[in-house]
Amino acid sequence: MDRFRDSDPVDEVVRRVRDTLEEVFAAVAETGADTAALLTAASGPGREPVAADLAGLRPGLRARLAGHPLVSGVGFVAAPGLLADAPGWLEWWQRGPGGAVRPLLLDLDPEHSAYSDYTHWDWYTLPRETGRRAVAGPYVDYLCSDEYSLTLSAPVGLGGRFVGVAAADVYLRHFEAAVLPVLQRLPAPARLVNARGRVAASTDPDHLAGSLTKGPDFAAVLAGPPAEHRADGLRLRPCGGTPLVLVTTDG
Repeated sequence: MDRFRDSDPVDEVVRRVRDTLEEVFAAVAETGADTAALLTAASGPGREPVAADLAGLRPGLRARLAGHPLVSGVGFVAAPGLLADAPGWLEWWQRGPGGAVRPLLLDLDPEHSAYSDYTHWDWYTLPRETGRRAVAGPYVDYLCSDEYSLTLSAPVGLGGRFVGVAAADVYLRHFEAAVLPVLQRLPAPARLVNARGRVAASTDPDHLAGSLTKGPDFAAVLAGPPAEHRADGLRLRPCGGTPLVLVTTDG
């Protein structure tokens, strides 16, 4: 029996998106927990964490890349000023061509012309500003892979202080392969939109993946109860507690 035909197709989309994203957010949560524990152990009277302390995350990051097929990159991104010996830091590992796992190496010295300032990217600013999980993109990930990607992230705190984000990358083509089959079964064009209004996946030719959707306050929808909203002739349905909204026409 086709379970999709016997259920609300919108519910089926929500379940598929939730299941797909939560698999990746599990890797993000594991990274955040490891980071908080490591920073707690590395901090104390007269002792501030340094970049070398974050090397303790590497076994877990490599294991997550091996154990989560959707994850193409994963790591911790430090808030400026967190580390005593570096103005910023990414402890980031990614799967390269052929499946080889390798570290991401960036110039994080603001005095250099090649400085990579990550603090303006949505995957960093959304968790910092809201204290909640975020989905950023899709965008061409020039920092890591040069692939069209989504980044899932969550804030990491220590003693009530924001100290950075744990995050994981997913190639857009892999996300689309997981969710487009159920989106295509809806009776009308639909799209998945993040808190900034960026389209993460779509069957609507007027709203392609990567474009910005104007109109409703998607951040407010995600911050409220996970119930359906209606605005401007649209149905807005948060995807099971994950930070994406399913947008369809109101009809």
